[in-house]
Amino acid sequence: MSAEQVSRLDRVDRSILRLLRQDGRASIRSVAERVHVSRANAYARISRMVEDGVIRGFTARVDHERAGQAASAYVTLRIVQNSWRTVREQLLRLPGVAHIALVGGDYDVLMLVHTEDNRALRELVLGSIQSIPEVLSTRTMLVFEETDQIPPDGL
Repeated sequence: MSAEQVSRLDRVDRSILRLLRQDGRASIRSVAERVHVSRANAYARISRMVEDGVIRGFTARVDHERAGQAASAYVTLRIVQNSWRTVREQLLRLPGVAHIALVGGDYDVLMLVHTEDNRALRELVLGSIQSIPEVLSTRTMLVFEETDQIPPDGL
């Protein structure tokens, strides 16, 4: 996204984004009322943000434990230099991968994974991730409890 696209977001756009992060199923009418614009205006703004890639999709927040994914972990990876794209494509094909980020610092990649149990987590890390040739090392940090940040209700 270019700097021009970022600067095109005004206060109303940011308010709409905040509302949709709280409830991705909110109706256009509800969004329009809460940000004090017409339904047509709200619809046009949301459509523009989807088209511009500002809104990448609509999703549900999942309680992973209740969904049968009782084990969660952050996994850090050190990878062969300049292999990010290759490694990312292989990681995206693995089950349970919720988030992948290229990071700076002591590690190259930070991942959030959710699995059925610790046995499945062990297989994912030791069997799948560590078998990727460009992965030099991993470190796994178990998640004991998760709390999602939900944007404040106020505009």
